[in-house]
Amino acid sequence: MAPGERPLASRDIGVLRAGWSYASISDKIADLVLTRPVRWPWLAGFFGTLAGTLAFLSAMGYLFTKGIGIWGVDIPVAWGFAIANFVWWIGIGHAGTFISAILLLLRQKWRTSINRFAEAMTLFAASMAGLFPILHLGRPWFFYWIAPYPNHMNVWPQWRSPLVWDFFAIATYLTVSLLFWYVGLVPDLATLRDRAHSRFKQVAYGLFALGWRGEARHWARFETAYLLLAGIATPLVVSVHSVVSLDFAVGNTPGYHSTIFPPYFVAGALFSGFAMVLTLAIPLRKAFGLEDFITEVHLDHAAKVLLATGAFVAYGYASEIFMAFYSGDEYEIAMTTDRWVGAYAPVYWTMMAFNVLVPQLLWWRKARRNVALLFALSILVNLGMWMERVTIVVQSLHRDFLPSSWGIFIPTMWDWVFLLGSICTFAWLFLVFLRVLPAISISEMRLLARESVKGASS
Repeated sequence: MAPGERPLASRDIGVLRAGWSYASISDKIADLVLTRPVRWPWLAGFFGTLAGTLAFLSAMGYLFTKGIGIWGVDIPVAWGFAIANFVWWIGIGHAGTFISAILLLLRQKWRTSINRFAEAMTLFAASMAGLFPILHLGRPWFFYWIAPYPNHMNVWPQWRSPLVWDFFAIATYLTVSLLFWYVGLVPDLATLRDRAHSRFKQVAYGLFALGWRGEARHWARFETAYLLLAGIATPLVVSVHSVVSLDFAVGNTPGYHSTIFPPYFVAGALFSGFAMVLTLAIPLRKAFGLEDFITEVHLDHAAKVLLATGAFVAYGYASEIFMAFYSGDEYEIAMTTDRWVGAYAPVYWTMMAFNVLVPQLLWWRKARRNVALLFALSILVNLGMWMERVTIVVQSLHRDFLPSSWGIFIPTMWDWVFLLGSICTFAWLFLVFLRVLPAISISEMRLLARESVKGASS
């Protein structure tokens, strides 16, 4: 059996247009990495995002020199864009784990065309998320103090600190996501190894393919490891963002102290994550001619998940408002009223429009299959979810219990540089990924093609 082939499994026929053979699938996907020439749109994006990445790194160097005073944070708003960006990025990473792990366990075949680049999106987004709490430490070069390691000073982490919880949540999430992504890549790395023409590529892909030859025992162990990692990754979809939400829920600040935060944050994470999947999938399928793999059906299914998770987010907004007034707590009522008419009211109402009203278009099938509309909608949802994080982090802090302690957060130029720089770094990493590794799983697409042929003949 060739290294790229696998034994037939009795599964449901997936979403794949007819006419694709093993060889044509391998040629189409592998050639995007091995033989496709570099074209000017990719080069323009690469150097544009590289410039943003260098600006991001330069801004970090300046931050290490001057301290976080270059941001707009102050008392009472000690958390600003950095923590809002952290929550936003870790939320975006959730869709990749959901698509890869939960939909794999549920045998949803439509995940096959989007799971590989969604997993890469998860890794890059989680990496961006992990940077911001470290940058916010004040002395980021001592970030390793939050890890429990044997040391001669007998200094141990403060286990009651949410920062320590974040460390374990993000570290676990990144480790499991990386393992899950890499295990799924092994058969495709062997395909690239066997199709590569340069000696360097053959050696590089061969080393990471771990001697894969496509034997039956290889596939048996691969299936076992892949399913085990999917089972381990599945609870992370719920646990990681629940832990992040506890950063806020354990505090007594009005707007933070809420038991609905864990499920509310998880739904918001999937909402923003699937929006980012659409934001990446739509240009990807157009630029590389992958319309036969990432079909309108895939976009339609992703839009349905976006609609469902958006409904949960809208419920979270309504629950927050209801509980604030039902509780009779004057501070919660004042905080909610301030969101409506206070200094950050434009951010709040724009958030509501983008996250509640705009997704209602997805009730219509024509809207879910309108590629241009879906792309615009996904960008608006991502912007709206970032505004939600700013509302939670900043607006809740700027007016707490004592009027004498009230203040306002005004972002500086450096706040915007860090936000836009992280987006550029994420995009740059994704563009590099597209040229080095297959954006779609070759082995799983081959299986879909074989099952489609068997289903058509039976």
